[in-house]
Amino acid sequence: MNPIWAVGLMTGTVLDGNIDVAMLRTDGERIEEFGPYALAPYPPGITEMLRKAQQEALAWNFDGPEPAIFATAEEALTRAQSAAVSALVEDSGMAMADIGVVGFHGQTVLHRPPTAGRTGDTRQLGDGALMHELLGATVVWDFRTADIRAGGQGAPLAAAYHAALLGASGADGNTAILNLGGVGNISWWDGATDIVAFDTGPANAPINDFVRARGLGEMDRNGALAASGTVDEERLARLLDHPYLVAPYPKSLDRFSFTAAMADGLSDADGAATLTAFTAAAVGKALDLLPVRPTRLFVSGGGRHNPTLMAMIEQRAGVEAVSADTLGWRGDAVEAECFAFLAVRTLRGLPISFPSTTGAPRPLQGGRIAG
Repeated sequence: MNPIWAVGLMTGTVLDGNIDVAMLRTDGERIEEFGPYALAPYPPGITEMLRKAQQEALAWNFDGPEPAIFATAEEALTRAQSAAVSALVEDSGMAMADIGVVGFHGQTVLHRPPTAGRTGDTRQLGDGALMHELLGATVVWDFRTADIRAGGQGAPLAAAYHAALLGASGADGNTAILNLGGVGNISWWDGATDIVAFDTGPANAPINDFVRARGLGEMDRNGALAASGTVDEERLARLLDHPYLVAPYPKSLDRFSFTAAMADGLSDADGAATLTAFTAAAVGKALDLLPVRPTRLFVSGGGRHNPTLMAMIEQRAGVEAVSADTLGWRGDAVEAECFAFLAVRTLRGLPISFPSTTGAPRPLQGGRIAG
């Protein structure tokens, strides 16, 4: 298959009010060209609707009929994300007819990893059939369900794209990619055939929730609040005893698996510092599990903008942490690019998850095609 233009969409679980939309020219194995990227704000009201859907999803917990808000939010976000695709393509001077496929991840509202004797479950809001109708383009969506149904974790799915990025950079097993979204996830590739990926622990979600609950804004901007506080080392040591952190991969987390309650009773500054230190130290425990412990991390996602978190990763995880942008990558676009890449792989019938990334029983195809 010749490389085609694909558009990828991603909205993270921290619900920052934006849609990440990126274009990529690829054959699903190699990256031919990076196209334009945009951060498109949701229309008013949608972010709060999605927050409410997340909270109702926690109460629902895959038991009984879905909350009614899911259908309302699903249509609203699908229409908003379709408009973001149209705008990006038009602004680039292209037409939808030039786009081979759209990779539509949707909004995760609940993710339940499998446990002994019970398959997992996952729910992303997003209607691929409606997006196809609105755009007239082929849409690949629902990327995680096939993996979950086969007994996998359903996450993380970025490993195939991360391996392509690492391969293009000439990296080897001493380097890995760390994405810091609501949850942290890492991808390690030996430069040949072995690829490993799993969720490291929380990233921005508990910190953002803590800051919001204290009435201090939407996030700890530039890590300033954490930098002004003192880590509660005794509490941190207790938190780091959590069995998830030493459990073997494959493994994954929900956005609410670790919450802001970890900082209950602490001052604003000390709470932010302790939560930030926990994210950083959890990365260190994740590195200890890899076949080779990397000496350098290329960091993507919103967390790389937090200098306090980046410094704590270097200090507490014992690794060099470098923004992915230093390689010429677009650190805010990597996840959206990933789903453009995976959409092309789906069209080609190539696997998007693997035993060493999600615990799938074999390299597994995924995604549903509309159009």
